[in-house]
Amino acid sequence: MVIVGLAVGIFVISLGGGGGAIYLGVLTAIFQLSPGAAAATSIVTSLPALIMGSWSYYRRGLIDFSLGNRMMIAAIPSIFVGFFISPFFPERVYKIIIGAILAFLGAQLIYKVYRQTDNKQAGRVSAKTASVLYGIMGGLMVGIAGLSGGGPITTGLLLLGASMAEASATSSYVLVGMSIVGALLHISGGNIDWHAAGGLIAGSLVGAFLAPPVVLWMTAKPNRARIVKLFMGVFIIVMGIRTAL
Repeated sequence: MVIVGLAVGIFVISLGGGGGAIYLGVLTAIFQLSPGAAAATSIVTSLPALIMGSWSYYRRGLIDFSLGNRMMIAAIPSIFVGFFISPFFPERVYKIIIGAILAFLGAQLIYKVYRQTDNKQAGRVSAKTASVLYGIMGGLMVGIAGLSGGGPITTGLLLLGASMAEASATSSYVLVGMSIVGALLHISGGNIDWHAAGGLIAGSLVGAFLAPPVVLWMTAKPNRARIVKLFMGVFIIVMGIRTAL
């Protein structure tokens, strides 16, 4: 669990996510937890690594607080909505909708990379509206399924013109606020397996500490940054397909 947490911490925090989807897979496959317990445990597990990663990004001045706060304000009410409707929401329908949204965002990111347009100029007109929508998507993912919500947040930031380093940093910051709310809601339900969470948290903290230097190295050169964005687009599409299935 420590090794898995270390790998997830480095990989996911580098991409601006919380690792909720990966933790869900580990907790259900290895610990055989029920979906409800796995969702609650995954969101609590991802929180310490997100805090560590955000602090490291903050020290490097990479967080866009203006954009991040707008997303967080939109996401937090959505978490409550998602949490309270989750018992009545058909899981299959939810998975298809979220999967389709993620796949669309990933495809759009790849399209923009190949077009090589000025994303900052293109996204400036509707940045406020778009950032709110991305925040709502991420919040619903946290509230309904216990996922981190990092997919739409990070991809949305990239589509709005942020660099990969800025998107990873700002997304980690937004996910801290989202995960705190989600964790408190799920803790109140008493479904968390603390034994399973312990090793994952320990490893992910180390991984989150190492992640910011990794992402800065990956995006130091334009060609390298372009490859990372393309990988991010493909990764989001794969997440969407897996979610829908």
